[in-house]
Amino acid sequence: MNKFKQNFMGLGLIKLLIYGFFLLFLIIPLLSVFLVAFTDEPINVFGSLVSWEQMQITIDQLKNATLDNFKAMFTYGSYFRGLINSLKLSLIVSLWVLIICIPIAYGIARTKMPFKRTISALCTVPLVIPTFISAYAFIIMFGRSGWVTYIYEKMGGEGMLIDPYSMTGIAIVQIFFFFPYALWPMVAAFKISDISLEEASRNMGSRGWLTFITVTFPLALPGMLSTLLVIFAVSFSDFGTPIILAPNDLNLIVVDAYREISGFFNWGGAAILTVIMIAVAGVVYWLQNYLLKDKNYDVLSGKPKQVKLNKNKALTIPLTIFSGIVVLIPILAMITVFLQSIATTWGRDPLPSGYTFDHYRTIFTSSLGNIQNSLVLAGGALILSAVIATFVSYFVVRQRSTTLDFMTTIPLIVPGIAFGIALIQTFNTAPLQLTGTALILIIAYSIRRLPYMVRSTVGTMRAIKQDIEEAAVSLGASTLTAATTVVGPLMLPGIAAGSILVFVTVIKETSVSILMAPAEWAPMSLAIFQNVLRAEYYSAAAMSVILVIIVLVLQAIANKLSGGNKSHE
Repeated sequence: MNKFKQNFMGLGLIKLLIYGFFLLFLIIPLLSVFLVAFTDEPINVFGSLVSWEQMQITIDQLKNATLDNFKAMFTYGSYFRGLINSLKLSLIVSLWVLIICIPIAYGIARTKMPFKRTISALCTVPLVIPTFISAYAFIIMFGRSGWVTYIYEKMGGEGMLIDPYSMTGIAIVQIFFFFPYALWPMVAAFKISDISLEEASRNMGSRGWLTFITVTFPLALPGMLSTLLVIFAVSFSDFGTPIILAPNDLNLIVVDAYREISGFFNWGGAAILTVIMIAVAGVVYWLQNYLLKDKNYDVLSGKPKQVKLNKNKALTIPLTIFSGIVVLIPILAMITVFLQSIATTWGRDPLPSGYTFDHYRTIFTSSLGNIQNSLVLAGGALILSAVIATFVSYFVVRQRSTTLDFMTTIPLIVPGIAFGIALIQTFNTAPLQLTGTALILIIAYSIRRLPYMVRSTVGTMRAIKQDIEEAAVSLGASTLTAATTVVGPLMLPGIAAGSILVFVTVIKETSVSILMAPAEWAPMSLAIFQNVLRAEYYSAAAMSVILVIIVLVLQAIANKLSGGNKSHE
């Protein structure tokens, strides 16, 4: 009995606290925003639990629930146009990313194309650049005063080559900065497909492109379909690019939701858009799992054969040129931002009229607080997510806690802007009035990035044999003591790798920061966004460069801790 009590007060209590954390900051906010979609006004869930008067108000609100918001959503109004435009954008981006990645992935996996290692390394650059910075870079390049526009006009063109403030501009930015999410899974798909089937096809007289279309491509198709859905979800939930580039007359669901909550305080409108975003993301997530669940895409083969890389220059040289053009766009975008950050002035000319580091001096004097805020908030989110993920991985692996495992996947489905709106609506009034505080911001960051940490720690936890822990228990240690003193230290490599990933992604976080961060805790992402809105482009560029450098350094540390990305070799 004492042993049972000891375990309950130890790991059992921690498990209850973790359930309480998810219930308080994830489940209830999502449920609240769903109810607000019907009531058209905020519901004080926590106030209803402690005040009978508030409970009566809430009951009256629920009695007046209506489907008007849902009807408005599916009539041909601005909300419906926003949904349709967002679906179109995501479909276009995902299809084009797939088209772009197929030749690059095949070149990396199956050929000896020149500069393959360099191209592989450059293909990771877009991953470290926050999307709102890439959108801002396209303004400098393709805007009315952009250097690309200048060259285009000198060559006889009229107006802008590409209007960045358009659906086309948003799609192009997303395509060239999201393609790495699809590239590496497709490289893996080409590498693992059985080449003996291709050899059999060639032995039967098939050559070149015919073998690729009839054998190689179908073998890699399951991986491509899964990747297509990933890009669709990433594009649909992306907030950074549309918030910078979307014009007022272009309705996109993430921008509409932000404007409803931040500009008009339209709780019902923001809630219905949030519900729709979660529903679309959930369907995409379900489709991805459905396509792969209980499906066996392995091919029958005997002893594995060494892949013979294609050396045909008629194939490898065009692949190199094509791959180089694709990776050149993000590189030029970052070079452009850097040049803007050291320019005295830069108008309608291919290069700045002069150079200075004054913008960086300004950043480190007037905006040093934003850098410190980013580091402090990211550090807080890292600590919280590391503690929760460590215990979650223990319960998932040792106790087969499928409920906790499911709860940690929910943030993958919920778009950042939707989660931010849910938290604002839930914690906007007493007794838990946390909106506008650093605490709710840290909690939001932690929950958003918790799946990355859990994925890292669960893998490490599975590698730790249970008999090590049982030995400590048999020597008199409680289960909690054994978990913290024996298992905990052995999990440090997984925790370290996951921590860097959490820190990097929180530093880059856009949607939650812009929506929820108070002025005194404004991180770098919010400061850059505000500078762009105020047309303080040089300061925005300087802070963007600093942010990217921080992310690059952290990414390098993460790669070193994980032993590098061998899939790129």
